[in-house]
Amino acid sequence: MPLTDPDRLFPVDQRLRDMARAFYESVRDLPIISPHGHCDPRWFAENNRFPNPAELLVIPDHYLFRMLASQGVALSDLGIPRADGGDAQSDPRAIWHCFAAHYHLFRGTPSALWLDHTFEHLFGLEEVLSAETADAYYDHIDSCLQRDDFRPRALFEHFNVELLATTDAATDDLRWHQQMRDSGWSGRIITTYRPDAVIDPDFQGFAANVARLGEMTGEDTASWDGYLAAHRSRREYFKSFGATATDHGHASARTADLSRHEAEALFQKALKGGCTLQEADLFRGQMLTEMARMSLDDGLVMQIHPGSHRNHNEAILAWHGRDMGFDIPGRTDYVDELKPLLNAVGLEPGLQIILFTLDETAYGRELAPLAGVYPALRLGPPWWFFDSFEGIRKFREAVTETCGFYNTAGFNDDTRAFCSIPARHDVARRSDCAYLANLVGTGRLRESEAFEVARELTYNLAKQAYNL
Repeated sequence: MPLTDPDRLFPVDQRLRDMARAFYESVRDLPIISPHGHCDPRWFAENNRFPNPAELLVIPDHYLFRMLASQGVALSDLGIPRADGGDAQSDPRAIWHCFAAHYHLFRGTPSALWLDHTFEHLFGLEEVLSAETADAYYDHIDSCLQRDDFRPRALFEHFNVELLATTDAATDDLRWHQQMRDSGWSGRIITTYRPDAVIDPDFQGFAANVARLGEMTGEDTASWDGYLAAHRSRREYFKSFGATATDHGHASARTADLSRHEAEALFQKALKGGCTLQEADLFRGQMLTEMARMSLDDGLVMQIHPGSHRNHNEAILAWHGRDMGFDIPGRTDYVDELKPLLNAVGLEPGLQIILFTLDETAYGRELAPLAGVYPALRLGPPWWFFDSFEGIRKFREAVTETCGFYNTAGFNDDTRAFCSIPARHDVARRSDCAYLANLVGTGRLRESEAFEVARELTYNLAKQAYNL
């Protein structure tokens, strides 16, 4: 018996199910456009075999270990390194056994859909993962990983990925992208400019990061003008490696449009480590507006990912470092906080800003009305906690009547877990097709139009939104 239902996520009503299936069949095999994610470019540059099932499927995936942590499993037992020098499990089979023994915790979650899809369609497994099947799973997956057709580049091609974007820090030397280019491999992997570490005064080592930015560009980043010039230089360097977008993961959506004198004074205070929490937020907001102005010049699409209270637990941050699953959504204001930026450049032709949210209540109240009128704005797909069937359904229901389909940016998977990419895109395609079937069934969309929209949501809108 297969692990996954071939009609999963389609409506129960047979007429609507038949329509959803037909829409899905028309887009199922379209190439994957993955314009925003966090896969490691080193995988594809070196093209080494993935070491073992644990390092491929468990250790990179914070969706998995946050759920296990909620049930009392220590991150160190899952092989997550200790930043404080403490012991962590290093036996990959023991890590896999721990994961398998707790696999039932993922019942009903998107993670189970993604993993079962991967187990069945990539590795050909048909039994449910459990403590009893853990060794058989491990041995089978491990034997697959020894084969050349399971190396990163081969999987990239097997997954039918047309484009994959990585997300790299402003001070990254992009050596792995250079190595890919030098190798002559035809796979299209581009970079994305992520300047948080040199924009956020609260980021650890902010002043040192800014100094490093200056060293890399030959600009005087101790001055406001030199600091902005350094950003322009690095953005151009990233563009030379295919970048079409920037990405900004700020605590809030706050923007600002300060005078040059005010911005320079605030920058100097940030360099000296003297900003209050409010001043740090104001500086981040000013830099979003500065980045938007730079996008008018160089054409890079802006992505704004606000609203996560990152590294919520201080002990986990001390033990394991940043981005270990303890990130919690918070209330986010878009109408007032984006107003300075939108008043400054929101009507400028050629500017494209993709907005994401972790605050679902903002979709219908704020984000859809904003994207439904400002030509610079597009809505990104449900992100992080909401890239799921229910999240996608609620997103479409909340925004479509106000901003339509064509003010949205298609789908991106935003993942570090490489093997989950086709599974995530499959869930998005099925979810959208189910929604389109309901529109047709209730007389709000013609069936012929639904086939066209399915292709737009699956493929065309992402290419348009990211200038691909």
